[in-house]
Amino acid sequence: MAIFKKPRYSTVTVDVKKRDIPKDLFTRCPLSGEIVYYKELEKNLMVVPKSGYHFPLKARSRIDSLLDTDTFAECDEMIKPVDVLGFNGLASYREKLNIDQKKTSMNDAVICGTGKIGKIPISISVMDFRFRGASMGSVVGEKITRSIEASVTKKIPLVIVSASGGARMEEGILSLMQMAKTSAALARLSEVGVPFISVLTNPTFGGVTASFATLGDIILGEPRALIGFAGPRVIKETTRQDLPDNFQTAEFLLEHGLIDQIVHRLELRHRLISLLSALHNGRQSAVLK
Repeated sequence: MAIFKKPRYSTVTVDVKKRDIPKDLFTRCPLSGEIVYYKELEKNLMVVPKSGYHFPLKARSRIDSLLDTDTFAECDEMIKPVDVLGFNGLASYREKLNIDQKKTSMNDAVICGTGKIGKIPISISVMDFRFRGASMGSVVGEKITRSIEASVTKKIPLVIVSASGGARMEEGILSLMQMAKTSAALARLSEVGVPFISVLTNPTFGGVTASFATLGDIILGEPRALIGFAGPRVIKETTRQDLPDNFQTAEFLLEHGLIDQIVHRLELRHRLISLLSALHNGRQSAVLK
């Protein structure tokens, strides 16, 4: 028999409710692992201050960051995609479109219009990866073609900011046709001697890379942006070869002469002003001669 008995303790149950944490309050930098306050990230155009990592940027935020205040006039905003093929997978194409339209407040994956950068009139198209991975379907191809044609008609420089997973599979051959259509429009733009600056962001792949995105007179890339046609896994499995370090990054493409410059997002507006001023003055000199 024990001389001392173990004292009995009463169990107290406390109802602790989890504190509600607002969605998107913080996010983690994929490059450094640091935790970043989301509001501060938005103020910095979705660029992590310390590491310089570039998160995807919404199309309208991109336009606001590049154009002179109150100069942007959107064009063709009411054009909407149609499920011509009656595509049905795990979810119908119409359902997917409805979801992304509500999520982004956009009718499709690109915003087009005219405006001014450093008082220079331009035609501009900006793709938004949140909408179906910014895949290029009939509407995207048509709006970008019209944006190019606006540059041809008004004789103003063209700027296209690309981000895309490629052609939109739910539209089949109608999607692939946009590659030829946008490229033909750019050929007409080249004939009239109007400059086109292409900005490639992360990621830019597939039919977009194989058409208008890589046809710029000057091609800029954001730091560490992934750019290519097929993904590295597909290429490695097809060729059965080990791929180089940093394969398909903007830095790799710059080294191999496939893009002209890598420009930090916070410096992009000033770089465009500099390039457009030089091209605009050069074109005026050529006309005078």
